Amino acid sequence: MKSLTETLQEPGKFIAFTVVGDPDLDHTVEYVVAMAQAGADVVELGIAFSDPSADGPTILSADQRALDNGVTTAKVFATVARIRQQTDVPLVFLTYTNIAFKYGYEQFLAQMQAHDVQGLILPDLPLEEQAAFLPLAQQYGRDFIQLVTSKSIHRLPDILKRASGFVYVVSSLGITGTRQKLSNEANQIIGEIRKYSDIPVGVGFGISSVEHARQFPTANAIIVGSAIVKIIAQHPYDAGPYLTTFITAMKEAQHA
Repeated sequence: MKSLTETLQEPGKFIAFTVVGDPDLDHTVEYVVAMAQAGADVVELGIAFSDPSADGPTILSADQRALDNGVTTAKVFATVARIRQQTDVPLVFLTYTNIAFKYGYEQFLAQMQAHDVQGLILPDLPLEEQAAFLPLAQQYGRDFIQLVTSKSIHRLPDILKRASGFVYVVSSLGITGTRQKLSNEANQIIGEIRKYSDIPVGVGFGISSVEHARQFPTANAIIVGSAIVKIIAQHPYDAGPYLTTFITAMKEAQHA
């Protein structure tokens, strides 16, 4: 299996996000496989949390549906094992620090290693509080993906020292969710990152249309979450063809 850095080395890559257990665990398996077959280069798996501070109403509702379904961290790993029976698409977790802390940092990372989940995003774990986690992630060979915003660009050298896999550039300040118009700040941030590092860069938060997909030509990847979660919410038990159509169109726009 390629590393995240190898997978995302060339531009024009697509990272898809879904919440594990929305609408249920069986369909999560089906939809991850469908997205990989449609051309998703990496799939980001959200582990539901009761207070997801970075997420807007679309993903918040998906988290709540998953929690109502009784999804636990142990069930998430069991679901990943089923996904791995059907696809070797690179996987990344996005969740919150309390989930990994309650499970036990080392046990969580060991399970990630055992199930071939290559990377982890914890949007609520700032640089100042990473000292206990980062060495363990390195020990287990898991990429700890750092976020960069226009507010944190002055800390790029420190962020990039800790970054592996790829850097997640937040296209718009605020919470996740589809937006009509996106700022070009992300392209400026990518330019700054390139001064320090050749690590791949993914741009996310708000990307939902083919116009958005064309807006970040210097990024290695675009990251799409809320738009995909919305498709699943609208077609909970037959979303496969809709996801395929959406991802195919987004990938074509990136390469147009």
